[in-house]
Amino acid sequence: MAEKRDYYEVLGVEKGASADEIKKAYRKLAKMYHPDMHPGDTEAEEKFKEVNEAYEVLSDEDKREKYDKYGHAAFDPASGGGSGFGGFGGFDGSFDFGDIFSSIFGGGGGRGGRSRANMPEDGDDLLTRVTVTFEEAAKGCKKEVNYARVESCPDCSGSGAAPGTKPDTCPNCKGRGFVTVQQQTMFGYSQTQRACNNCRGTGKIVKNPCSNCNGKGRIKLKKKLEVNIPAGIDDGQRVILRGQGSAGRNGGDNGDLVIEISVQPHEIFERDGNNLYCEVTLSFTEAALGAEIEVPLLGGGTTKFKIPEGTQTGTHFTIKGEGVTDINSRRQTKGDLIFTVTVETPTRLTSEQKKLLEEFAELRGEETSGRKSFFKKLFGNKK
Repeated sequence: MAEKRDYYEVLGVEKGASADEIKKAYRKLAKMYHPDMHPGDTEAEEKFKEVNEAYEVLSDEDKREKYDKYGHAAFDPASGGGSGFGGFGGFDGSFDFGDIFSSIFGGGGGRGGRSRANMPEDGDDLLTRVTVTFEEAAKGCKKEVNYARVESCPDCSGSGAAPGTKPDTCPNCKGRGFVTVQQQTMFGYSQTQRACNNCRGTGKIVKNPCSNCNGKGRIKLKKKLEVNIPAGIDDGQRVILRGQGSAGRNGGDNGDLVIEISVQPHEIFERDGNNLYCEVTLSFTEAALGAEIEVPLLGGGTTKFKIPEGTQTGTHFTIKGEGVTDINSRRQTKGDLIFTVTVETPTRLTSEQKKLLEEFAELRGEETSGRKSFFKKLFGNKK
């Protein structure tokens, strides 16, 4: 017999997880492995049982405390768990997975209330990707999104039966979608529930299937939406459209459409948070004497900026408010534009230009060896 996995591992939560975290993890996994979603899949059915078993223990304070102390032995009669832990007999096999579903998803469960097969079930979330330019991401734009989602079949209104007919209640499970199996063990009777094989957990038998959906009650349709991409969105961030995913069942909510944004790189600018960065080249004389230069702006155009004399390569300057819009700001505040200066060293000087620079060096007191070293660095052996 295979060794049981740790219940916390089964639900994918930490040992110190809160009751809400355990409940949330259970909802997600129970929905993922529910027999209605995997008709005839025995592996999914086993995982579904494993998830329910883990939740049945971890959602009960008393059982969870004993599990934390003794592990699976707390529920194993052979280990003394049935009598050694204050009368806690572990699993008696009589708990009903339908009751657990009732407490999580609403309804009466499998014991006299509304059947699990008819419980509301939320539709699947869908993921698609949209590529935008650097400028579109910074300033916001509208994009057309094409995707496919599952909807209720319009011909049969989701019943799966041909128009003019309706599904019959499954005689095997009486419309519940599951059957109870009772077995006798050395410790008494044990009963478990499993999806009905006759109706594959739906509780209904479709004798005359709808030709549009082949009796499934649902079809996949192509959809087209115009989506607002907010200003300031960054690469990898997502836009979520509530209710635009696949349709739910039995009155369940539609899933969401999740749009992941891919931003193309820019040839001039780079982005870090809401700030923009770029490089600006200055001539040798502009850097030495100072100058009013034109600095490029995102989206086109320039702005004037005064460079002080004696500016060196690598110096950073900031232009306030010319960055990217803060996507989380109600006032649409913007980051800054930060540019780094690169001083361009002159090349291919004429003899007159070289002479003037030598005179300039002499005026600055750059004598002999220093001057030679300076010009060697500047012009190599071209002098």
